[in-house]
Amino acid sequence: MKYWSFLMAKLLVAGASLWGLRKFLVYLVPPVDNKFAGFGGDRLSKDLNYAFAMWAFYLAAAGVAWLVVWDQRYRCRACLRKLRMPVHTGSWTQVLFGAPRTEYICLYGHGTLKVDELQIHGDQIRDWEPHADMWKELVSLEEAGK
Repeated sequence: MKYWSFLMAKLLVAGASLWGLRKFLVYLVPPVDNKFAGFGGDRLSKDLNYAFAMWAFYLAAAGVAWLVVWDQRYRCRACLRKLRMPVHTGSWTQVLFGAPRTEYICLYGHGTLKVDELQIHGDQIRDWEPHADMWKELVSLEEAGK
């Protein structure tokens, strides 16, 4: 639940800042007085400077939304830290027997994220595998070896 709450909080902060940026752009680009202004319609279809400013704004807004979601994909589901230590497995020359994939781990042992590098039929679901307590298992193996 913390994972999805963090995503919603990031989206709300990004949305609020983009809303403020849009208000600033509307204030920054003054309306144009021309002979077509009296016929009604919206400002977007009458003012070229405003249209280009809004086009750039919506392009930037889509980029910010994509960055927020992309950052969230590579975070730990338990502690929300960035996943580290990518390990590449598989081979591009043996796609049928060992497709290439990258595995990321949480530094605190909460889990592993496996991302397929070869996507034949669209975006595939990333495989998050939680670990109960990795450090207890390692300590028990060390004690058993003594």
